Amino acid sequence: MTWVTVDKVAQYEDQNVELRGWIANRRSSGKIRFLHLRDGHGVIQCVVMANQVSPEAFELSDRVPYESSVIVRGTVKKEPRSPLGYEISANEVRLIAEAADYPISKKDHGVGFLMDNRHLWIRSSKQNALLKLRSVVTNAARSFFDELGFVSVEAPVLTPTACEGTTSLFEVAYFDRSAYLTQSGQLYGEAAAMALGQICVYGPTFRAEKSKTRRHLTEFWMIEPEMAFWELPETIDLAEKMICRIVEAALEKCSTQLKTLERDTASLEKAVPPFPRITYSRAVEILKEKGVEFNWGDDFGADEEAVLSQSFDKPVFVTHYPADIKAFYMKREPQNPKLALAVDLLAPEGYGEIIGGGQREDSLEMLEHRIAEHGLPREPLEWYLDLRRYGSVPHAGFGLGIERAVTWIAGIHHVRETIAFPRLMDRLYP
Repeated sequence: MTWVTVDKVAQYEDQNVELRGWIANRRSSGKIRFLHLRDGHGVIQCVVMANQVSPEAFELSDRVPYESSVIVRGTVKKEPRSPLGYEISANEVRLIAEAADYPISKKDHGVGFLMDNRHLWIRSSKQNALLKLRSVVTNAARSFFDELGFVSVEAPVLTPTACEGTTSLFEVAYFDRSAYLTQSGQLYGEAAAMALGQICVYGPTFRAEKSKTRRHLTEFWMIEPEMAFWELPETIDLAEKMICRIVEAALEKCSTQLKTLERDTASLEKAVPPFPRITYSRAVEILKEKGVEFNWGDDFGADEEAVLSQSFDKPVFVTHYPADIKAFYMKREPQNPKLALAVDLLAPEGYGEIIGGGQREDSLEMLEHRIAEHGLPREPLEWYLDLRRYGSVPHAGFGLGIERAVTWIAGIHHVRETIAFPRLMDRLYP
């Protein structure tokens, strides 16, 4: 008998198949039992009738606890009332392992309890949908760069110095010295771009920020393209095309998951080019027009980003930030050195920043000055300065935060649900 997954049952109408999975729900009606079996590919109803299975199998179907693992054999039958359009007419039900006292019941649970049981919570329909959506978004982004000829490069997780700022570093013992968990793969991406032209780094990043907002994790994943001989305008164009690709993939491949998440996709369908593009100064004007007190030169927080993103019905690029609030490697605007050639992309509906990037400083002299100005140790960055000593060119790139992008696409409140096992300031378990 053929073992099939739930998503493939339509190919086996009126044929006998074997399904392997877990009991997601069950109910009874007279001498009929209905088992909802999930296998990671979907959920299907298995109809167990007393006169079609053994007495032991029927008794098992009457009491089997939620999340017990089972094997069900039966015939695939068309059923228009089923979300799948099919159900299984069972002739055999076999228990693999019984899940006694499964802790997550059908009643409402607090977030703390669910996060303590995150290893089990991801089995639920909405969490399952989020993780599948995340997979599609990640694969779409990586495929996008692969099709353009970008080379995939792995940046180290252990680094000798900071990339984004010394106040948010996780320090770890590294034999007889200290090392730090990476804040970004960007600096190594720049080195790879000088060798390979156009590259893309995909990997985890770490920020020791003491923040408990709905938009922050201490460990998150980024996709970071870096391009030699590129400047800010074409980098913005690339980011726009990438966002359109991942949204298109989500709408095309995750319609079931978005429906499970109760996501109104009208907003996502508006994410088509061109996206609005405004300067930081114009963004400050918008904030003031909306009654927000804000001083030019300050960085946008979550509240300001939410107001700005709600002012547009599609993602909006904000460029030319004050150089003082950007990282040491940002190139200055030639006509106004107080501004950095930086860009952020704010997702609509109040979701805020999902991309940060810009053009990198390609002058050795200016980069040395910026390192000193930011009070960074020079020795661990000598290799980075070599990129300007030996064949420096204009170059640019950006980073997409996977979790924030998925939060927006899914239309959910908190970023913690967009990764299987989130790490937050107060959470290191499970």
